[in-house]
Amino acid sequence: QVQLVESGGGLVQAGDSLTLSCVASGRIQSYYAMGWFRQAPGKERGFVAATSWSGRTIGYVDSVKDRFTISRDNAKNTVYLQMNSLKPEDTAVYYCATRRLGYSIRDFEYDYWGQGTQVTVSS
Repeated sequence: QVQLVESGGGLVQAGDSLTLSCVASGRIQSYYAMGWFRQAPGKERGFVAATSWSGRTIGYVDSVKDRFTISRDNAKNTVYLQMNSLKPEDTAVYYCATRRLGYSIRDFEYDYWGQGTQVTVSS
């Protein structure tokens, strides 16, 4: 089993920055791919960003490109999501997830999920 715990969410104003962290524990292996997803009220959960275990393959949803940066520290079993220039439409619960195989943007391909952290961006 793998446990994921997100932190770093909060209430900010448009244009502000936040950094989310996700710490993995349990039977985690450094070769696991990691991803961030989000779910806004009344909407389905959607892909935000993902990274392969090496960090050489990284992807973002178009709406966050050039504003968000995903990174990982395998020594700490931690993945980060640096979010800059936040917009009200970024308001959502953000979830990190991991999968035993390679990079993916599909949430159904992820094996383990955190409990989520709320990000609220006011205008």
